[in-house]
Amino acid sequence: MENTENNRRQFIKKITLAGLAGMALPTLSRAFSANETDNLSESFTDDFFSLPMLGYGYEALEPHIDTLTMQIHHSRHHQAYVTNLNKAMKENNIDADLDQLIKNVSKYPIVVRNNGGGHWNHTFFWKLMKPNGGGVPTGKIAEAINNSFESFQKFQALLNEAALKRFGSGWAWLIKTPEGKLAICSTPNQDNPLMDIAEVKGTPLLGIDVWEHAYYLHYQNKRADYLNAWWNVVNWDDVASRL
Repeated sequence: MENTENNRRQFIKKITLAGLAGMALPTLSRAFSANETDNLSESFTDDFFSLPMLGYGYEALEPHIDTLTMQIHHSRHHQAYVTNLNKAMKENNIDADLDQLIKNVSKYPIVVRNNGGGHWNHTFFWKLMKPNGGGVPTGKIAEAINNSFESFQKFQALLNEAALKRFGSGWAWLIKTPEGKLAICSTPNQDNPLMDIAEVKGTPLLGIDVWEHAYYLHYQNKRADYLNAWWNVVNWDDVASRL
């Protein structure tokens, strides 16, 4: 009888520890370095796509982007796009990588456009930010911006204007056009300039998420304040690498 009771207690202990280990995984995942996350993202499940790691902690962009916003934005909003995209891929028997989906999005159901765009845009967005980022860019990206917009300050003002004028939810972009020039544009919802349905087409170099879930907890309806703060976390090294 005593052995039976001990066995039962050991079994309950193992189950409890296993559950706690599972709950700890999201915290542990954020401890990987940026280089490690490049190798680990999109590799956790048998689904088509999975949620990429940030490469920095949710609190790392404070005080400009608050911890709770980053946590909800990444682990809930971005995860929802991934989950819904995987479901749509299966239900519609689609076999394509993310870039193929985006560049040929008109061929697929609207659910793929919305969630595929959400996954692509956010995966891009996380890499555009880093702790202790911001400032005025240098090198070739600075030269390209100055040649195209006269100065960094004018470029910044034009991108802010595009973000502020985007009615409702969407994105503002710095892109490289097919002709090799830099341009500023914006897109609604989760569209982006790579899509074959985009009004202005090009390769994104930088993008600002102006959905309210990106800033509302901290900045409420003050999109301009969010934009001004966001420039303090820009990862100019990543932007330059795309040029």
